[in-house]
Amino acid sequence: MDAILETPPRNARRNNAASPFTMTDDQLTVHSVTGVDLTLSIAGPGTRSYAFVIDWHIRLLIACAWLLAAYYLFNVPLQLKTAGALWSVLPASIIYFLYHPVLEIAMHGRTPGKRMAGVRILSRDGGPPSTAALLLRNLFRLIDSLPATYLVGLTTCFLTAQRVRIGDMAAGTLLVLDNAAAEQSLLRMERLAAGSRLSLEALELVDQVLERWDSLEAGNRGQIARSLLVRLNPGEDSNALAQMSDINLRAMLQAHLGSGEALNHG
Repeated sequence: MDAILETPPRNARRNNAASPFTMTDDQLTVHSVTGVDLTLSIAGPGTRSYAFVIDWHIRLLIACAWLLAAYYLFNVPLQLKTAGALWSVLPASIIYFLYHPVLEIAMHGRTPGKRMAGVRILSRDGGPPSTAALLLRNLFRLIDSLPATYLVGLTTCFLTAQRVRIGDMAAGTLLVLDNAAAEQSLLRMERLAAGSRLSLEALELVDQVLERWDSLEAGNRGQIARSLLVRLNPGEDSNALAQMSDINLRAMLQAHLGSGEALNHG
């Protein structure tokens, strides 16, 4: 992802007034509570095709390697008419057809081909895609691959605003250009979400406020912290929060991320 921190372009389109992200034809901008936004460049048909070709060669080679191993090591005949061929052809077919869904789930929206091409899958709000979204996206490969050489999917990428195929439209996903900084940010949020009861949106807000705590003006960060704490704990005494110092407010926010992450922000 070519990720840059910037103010959203004026011609960007928000999905609604409260939307945490802005979408243009070329970029996805994820808005932060502090006003510093993360902009991700959307991958085009050429980059998509490059990643797919790499993955196609990898899965074909793995499937062929299994067939050869079954033939030479286990003496399993390759003729389809024989009963033993089931033990060689079936696993090879499973490897070939489940390559994308299995690896995209295991690698959080990436495959070896996508990694080499410098792209990854995200949800349309800029977060990591869910397992259900990745499975649905791959299910629609049956349509995108018609009639051959992914003609439907490739044509759709040229015609749609964000250069998505039918599988992306059904699953609510995007293919964006990748970089190390954005990847670390996404992996960090996944790690936080795994050990927290908070929603991903709430975790992002807390994390961003803590990350920029020292650079925020004291009055503003105190107001933001109090608003977040009331939102995270609806029963919180607002009068008690109003009397708290910056140190105590920061400690309460850190407690929501867990002790390990709190040390990182300290």
